[in-house]
Amino acid sequence: MTWLNTDKFIIGCHALIYPGAFNLTTGPLHWELLQRARAVDNQVFVSMCSPARDLTSGYHAWGHSMAVDPMGRILVEAGEGEEIIYARIEPDVLESTRAGIPVAVQRRFDVYPDVSRLPN
Repeated sequence: MTWLNTDKFIIGCHALIYPGAFNLTTGPLHWELLQRARAVDNQVFVSMCSPARDLTSGYHAWGHSMAVDPMGRILVEAGEGEEIIYARIEPDVLESTRAGIPVAVQRRFDVYPDVSRLPN
């Protein structure tokens, strides 16, 4: 996910939203970790929505939809059951994060290629 999204802050993206259905093995290990990492890597808000856990179904989803800010702080997290969550996307948080850690202006295209411009 990281390399696919590294140019998003340049073109004005404020949030990345991913659907996901991690299971009861990968959910506890990776669900929060991956969201927080993508938020920090890309300096954007990240939200992942998951189906609620239903132990009577054939697939047992982890649940725990959540939203994370650009510094990797969890803004809101659902439980394992059906729940609607809300998070405020604050432009000031985005701007202060990018000002404090200015990776967009420190990119060295004279040394490393701009992966957002590579042919598919």
